[in-house]
Amino acid sequence: MRPLAQLFAYPFRIFFASAAAWAVLSVSLWALHMNGVVSLPFAHASLTWHRHEMLFGFLNPAIAGLLLTAVCVWTSTERLHGAPLALLWLIWLGGRVTATFGGEGLAGWSIAFDLAFLPLVAFDAARRIIGARQWRQLVLLLILFLLWLMEMGSLVGQSVVFTNGGLVLAGALMLVVGGRITPTFSASWLRTHGGNAEKVRSLPILEGALLVSLFFLLVSTLFEHYLMVSLFAVVTSGLTLIRLSLWRGWLVREEPLLWILHLSLLWIPIALLLLAGHHGLGWPATGWQHALGIGAMGGLILGVMTRVALGHTGRPLRLLPGMVTAYGLIQVAVAARLLTVFAVIPWQWGITLSSFAWVAAFILFLWRYLPVLWSPRADGKAG
Repeated sequence: MRPLAQLFAYPFRIFFASAAAWAVLSVSLWALHMNGVVSLPFAHASLTWHRHEMLFGFLNPAIAGLLLTAVCVWTSTERLHGAPLALLWLIWLGGRVTATFGGEGLAGWSIAFDLAFLPLVAFDAARRIIGARQWRQLVLLLILFLLWLMEMGSLVGQSVVFTNGGLVLAGALMLVVGGRITPTFSASWLRTHGGNAEKVRSLPILEGALLVSLFFLLVSTLFEHYLMVSLFAVVTSGLTLIRLSLWRGWLVREEPLLWILHLSLLWIPIALLLLAGHHGLGWPATGWQHALGIGAMGGLILGVMTRVALGHTGRPLRLLPGMVTAYGLIQVAVAARLLTVFAVIPWQWGITLSSFAWVAAFILFLWRYLPVLWSPRADGKAG
């Protein structure tokens, strides 16, 4: 099978490649635009474009790649591939092209493309989940629906309230998915490497409390009740830190494919404390937004993509050369952006360093993983 056709053999292939490519292109274009090097014909106000593309434009294909791949495994159903997958991808791509280069005249088309994407992803996942009666997975569909509502509000209403709501839901999605894979993968690695897997623990009561706290944080955010936002941000942060401590991330420090998951999830409680500081102490809002968007979302997506791309192409779970550097560059990107937010380093230097580190991290991914994504499975199986 040719490389282009192979990319459409399984959802994770084309959507992981696209998420990484858009991570590189969108930040590069934004940096050039902000520095006056280029003037782009955005379909929306420039800041609206930036907020949408760094959240939904980047997150949505990562969700599609992971969810549509995982659901096929959970339900033992045939994967979405070929022409239907290509059509879904073209809808995502149409949103990026019209939003970035279409000007105000194509704003309607941009919104139509973007608001069509997540419902189609959710529909494909839902029909498999409901058919297999895997009701436990419905919480993911609920989060996707709420995330889609936030995307609609950010595009139609162009309000930062919906962008903030989207960030909270992105954090919730990462905590739910991370809560399933991180302790499981960590315990499995410890078991096979002579460690004590029993030290990795999860408490059902803590999982429930975290979901309740996230719900009230979202509601408080949408109703702009900032005292309650601060309260539930601190509570959610505390619950998340307890949860992470029970997973004993330091026990898997020798395995980059695992410590990147723990480290990325650690940025969520940090971001929530910055959110509380924003409303309680007047800290800049961009602090919590970038801690969650770069540190948590960027790091976790990169970590998941590097692992899933290996496992689902029949390759050993050994991180490819250069990717530890990519993981480190994400940490440089978020640290530089936060130091810029709090005026520790000059704005121009900080933005440049943060953008360069982010772009370099995903270029490394594309360099090492595109050959994996467009090549047949190592074990000769389909997909």
